[in-house]
Order: sequence, then C-alpha cells, then structure tokens
Amino acid sequence: MSNKPTHRVSFARFIGEDDNGDQKLGSAREIGAIWPRENAKSSILRLDHIPVELTQHNGVIFISEIS
Repeated sequence: MSNKPTHRVSFARFIGEDDNGDQKLGSAREIGAIWPRENAKSSILRLDHIPVELTQHNGVIFISEIS
C-alpha cells in the first residue's frame, strides 16, 4: 500500500426532515480512507470507525478526493 490515502471516507447521519419533507443530514465525520494498491488498478477501503447508523441505513457515505 502507498504511504498516503487518495480519498477520505466520511459519514453523515440523517437528523430529521426540512420544511419540504426532504431528509436533513448532520455533520459529516471522517470514518476512514481509501488507499491505492501497488497495481494502480484497484484500491483498498479502510474504515477506522463504523457508525451504528450505517448498519441501519440511516445516513450517507461521502468519498472526497485528497488533493
């Protein structure tokens, strides 16, 4: 594995609904990173924390490129 990740993985849980009935998200928290493999054709996802809301389908995952 490379010394540095290429992407950050964050999670934001649903905290309610807005006036239009759309789901509102709480603040995103970093839960892991994505690391390139040596062959550069695939990557490895490493989660340092798994929020319980993730197992309940009560939030979303964001993947952000590290520049």
